[in-house]
Amino acid sequence: MNATGSQHHDLPLADELSAVFARMSGLLLSEETVETSLGLLSALAQETVPGATGGGVSIVDERGRRSSGSTDDRVRQADRLQYELDEGPCLTAARGRELVRMDDLATDPRWPRWSAGAVRLGLRAAMSAPMVAGDVSLGALKVYADEPATFDAASEERLRLFAAQSAIFVANLRTRDRAERLSERMREAIRTRDAVNMAKGVLMGRNALDEDTAFRALLARAQQEGTSVARTAQALVESAVRRGR
Repeated sequence: MNATGSQHHDLPLADELSAVFARMSGLLLSEETVETSLGLLSALAQETVPGATGGGVSIVDERGRRSSGSTDDRVRQADRLQYELDEGPCLTAARGRELVRMDDLATDPRWPRWSAGAVRLGLRAAMSAPMVAGDVSLGALKVYADEPATFDAASEERLRLFAAQSAIFVANLRTRDRAERLSERMREAIRTRDAVNMAKGVLMGRNALDEDTAFRALLARAQQEGTSVARTAQALVESAVRRGR
């Protein structure tokens, strides 16, 4: 535990978590990637829960199930095994929207195949809390420990409150990420429209065609070349520039 973490644990829990999330709030105003932001979230989860030796975030969305920002390779491997076997505490926490605690992976009977693999990685305790924003389950936040019986009721309360705040943070990150992807798609659509318009202009000037006929000629050319209209238009414009029209 670093000095900052030690200072946090001297604070009342609500104040401690407020201090932790104050450190994160600036990320939404920065150029950090979603992956980098979730990496910090995972590290802070590990820092917030005493005895945790690893942490991570499991995201469940339209692109499927995936781990993001894991603190180390063991966490990534343990999570990957959950997805392969379709069983384990993180998936159960996300699906059931309730905290899952495993005091000893070597003796807990709930997910024997996953537990056996996690124990081989040196993990002996696990705890996962769902991240829910509104009525949407975003996934789960998890911590692992190297010794059994590391987590207790106080650990549960810490992770539960941390996950509730994290859900808001992750929801904001996803909103920003989707906005950026939508913005890029819009920019691409504009670029495509401009290329098509310029290509039509080239065909109209070369062959004395009207706009509709030029567009049909562009479509026919794209079909003949087996490529998209946008690529055909771009190639036509580039060719015209090289030839000086």
